This record gives sequence, C-alpha cells and structure tokens, in this order.
Amino acid sequence: DIESHMRELYSIDISDSTISRITDKILPIVREWQERPLEEIYAVVFMDAIHYHVRHEGRNVKRAVYIAIGINMTGHKDVLGMYVGENESAKFWLSIMNGLKNRGVEDILIACIDGLTCFPQAIEAVFPKAEVQHCIIHQIRNSTRFVSYKDIKVLMADLKRVYAAPTEEAA
Repeated sequence: DIESHMRELYSIDISDSTISRITDKILPIVREWQERPLEEIYAVVFMDAIHYHVRHEGRNVKRAVYIAIGINMTGHKDVLGMYVGENESAKFWLSIMNGLKNRGVEDILIACIDGLTCFPQAIEAVFPKAEVQHCIIHQIRNSTRFVSYKDIKVLMADLKRVYAAPTEEAA
C-alpha cells in the first residue's frame, strides 16, 4: 500500500525493503512518543475522532483517528496521543483515558468532547472530578442538521447571540 501510495502521489518508485528499513527506524521513535510520560494535571483536554476512508488490504474502509489535545496549567498545548480504531466508541475512549492515566495524568479539569453516547461516563470512570463540556462547534453542527439550508443564516444569527451572551439568563 505504501509503495503504490508513493508512486501515485509523488511518482517515486520505492522498494518494499526500503519501506521496511524506514519503518523499522521510525517505529521505535513513534512508540517512544506514544508512551512518553505526561503531566499530572491538564486544564483542558480536547478529545475527538476524525473519520477517514483508507485502503486496507485492497479495500476502502472507514477508520477513526482519535486525538487527545491537552492544555497544561501554564497554557502550553500538546498532542497527548493519536490512536486508530475501527469506529468511534466510548469503550475505545475509555481505553485511551486509562492509557493517559497510566502515563501520569492524575486529573483533567475540563474535558471538551462531542456528543458521543456514554463518552462522559467513560471520562468520569477514570477522571471523576473532570468537568465535561460539550464542544460548541459540535453543538451548533448538531443543531443545524435539522434546519433547512435556506433558514440556516437566521438560525446562526440567533445562535451567535446566545453563545455571545454574558449570562445564561441573557442567552
């Protein structure tokens, strides 16, 4: 797959043995990054999955790439991990949460997530004090999918006033 990908995208012919040698050199570095110790506390951790169609064993299949991005207590942003799964599930996120804990994360103050079913429970199982906040972009996207295209501009103007309101009562 890599050989055909390189030929297709870059017009480069590369042998299987060269690909194997490059992979053998890169994999230890990737594993070291994946297993590196993390900070004890993160102010915010954003968690989401992006879905891609990839070629696997000669077929196009859908895969989910899970990503966790943390902002530490000094405001530094860091990719905590990237993981590939068959599809997005709270069970897989639970394994990621456990992995973060095993790498040294003791607490997450705010976990920013989408509306995946049982995702908040997966976070709470590992980080019980974490405040779960649903991502505004996901909330807006979920709201607009039930609205006719011709009405979206009006809805977005109303939503903008809601999200920009200084208090819940004003919203």
